[in-house]
Amino acid sequence: MGIKACRKGKKCPIIMNSIELVSKTIRGENPGRTPVYAWLRENLTEQLNEAFGSVEAFEDKYEFDMSHIFGAINPFWGDILSLMEKEEEITPDMLLDLKLSSPDNIDDYNDIAKSIEFYAKDRGRFCYVQTPGFFECYNAVFGIENHLMYLALYPDEIAELYSRQVKWTNTYAEHCIELGAHMIHISDDWGSQNSLMFSPEMFKDLILPYHKQVADFVKSKGAFLSLHSDGCINSVLDDIVDTGFDVIHPYQETANMSYDNYLKNYSDKFGILGGVCVQSTLGFNEYDRLESEIKRVFSLLKGQRFMSCTTHFVQDHCSVEELVFAYDLISKLRQ
Repeated sequence: MGIKACRKGKKCPIIMNSIELVSKTIRGENPGRTPVYAWLRENLTEQLNEAFGSVEAFEDKYEFDMSHIFGAINPFWGDILSLMEKEEEITPDMLLDLKLSSPDNIDDYNDIAKSIEFYAKDRGRFCYVQTPGFFECYNAVFGIENHLMYLALYPDEIAELYSRQVKWTNTYAEHCIELGAHMIHISDDWGSQNSLMFSPEMFKDLILPYHKQVADFVKSKGAFLSLHSDGCINSVLDDIVDTGFDVIHPYQETANMSYDNYLKNYSDKFGILGGVCVQSTLGFNEYDRLESEIKRVFSLLKGQRFMSCTTHFVQDHCSVEELVFAYDLISKLRQ
């Protein structure tokens, strides 16, 4: 919390809302308070409704600073969706004459607009809107194993498909930013447990250039850009920096991505959204280890470009009691 001059030479606190707090954290302007968030709705809505009355009530109790808003439209509505329903296997050449859905129907953004109104305008929270990245998006059409094979077999066709999606994504992002989104969040899983799912050379040739086009566009509109990628992406962190991503989620320690490397080489280049691991820490009914791990992460990352968040959706084997224990502790450590 900052200070400002008041009457008679006194100093009084500046109330910093969550939008300012998160924005300053991303920019590395350490405000002294760690932003807090969690991915809860996918598996715990029913349990939180019963215990707190609503997910929103839990978020309010723990003064969450962010809201993750999922996209209202999919690039594959229409012709491509019809093809997916008819064909067991789809190859890239089959899609070249098919149109993506239109991202210009403003009525399709009504849910996003309502969410931004509720979280940003009513509660002062930082809102980020998700959109699929190029690899992840076409995984839904091809299947991930086929898509990996097609990167090698159909590089020209893949390049054309990704290029079309750049135009779609930029238009979609522009509408979201105009509605008040503070950050565009690209979900594009690239990592396995120990390495990329493809070679760094293939990544640089066939995936990164299209992210760069989106990054440049989003930045030109004054918004932040974040990346969600599970798995180990150590080998392309420099490329991610050069592309222009401001935030990485989750920066996965359990996939051999060490915080020591981040602190030594990248803490002045991008922020981390994460730190509460659902793969190894939260949801296992081991309270001593849960407490120890949360304290360890805060001891390393507090004061950095760190926004405390779960590394993915909290799983349904996590009890509400354990979630409350974790966020009681996080609430104390964030100050």
